[in-house]
Amino acid sequence: MADFKIAGTAGTKTERTFLAIKPDGVQRALIGEIIARFEKKGFKLVGLKMLNATKEQAETHYSDLSDKPFFKGLVEYFISGPIVAMVWEGQDVILTGRKMLGATKPSDSAPGTIRGDFAVQVGRNIIHGSDGAESAAKEIAHWFKPEEIADFTPAITAWVYEN
Repeated sequence: MADFKIAGTAGTKTERTFLAIKPDGVQRALIGEIIARFEKKGFKLVGLKMLNATKEQAETHYSDLSDKPFFKGLVEYFISGPIVAMVWEGQDVILTGRKMLGATKPSDSAPGTIRGDFAVQVGRNIIHGSDGAESAAKEIAHWFKPEEIADFTPAITAWVYEN
């Protein structure tokens, strides 16, 4: 059961993704706006915490970018203030969540997306979202213990999903 608590099941109503509101999003008081967008979409927030990421946590989180010239700056930015780590659940939440975030480069993001509405530069792009089921499971396990993930059925479920 611990694997389900962390990963969810890809492609189902219990698919899970990891999102992190980065320090610029926290400092700009966008936490409530971002959470509201995901809740209004019908996704379920099952994990939430504010923390100051350590350098080691940030380096591990962005390890796939460690060979990039911007890696050191990215890590410094990610640890420059508190972040809000979240786990969201719902059908196609990974892909839909990425669409809701917008392109990594804010100028490529459509209006109506989080980055399209609130970000100007790629180095201050407000939020991180898992890019696939494998990275979601890895990132959720990196930031959350199984007991920190809630497992419940909201009363609105029947109004979001047909079955």
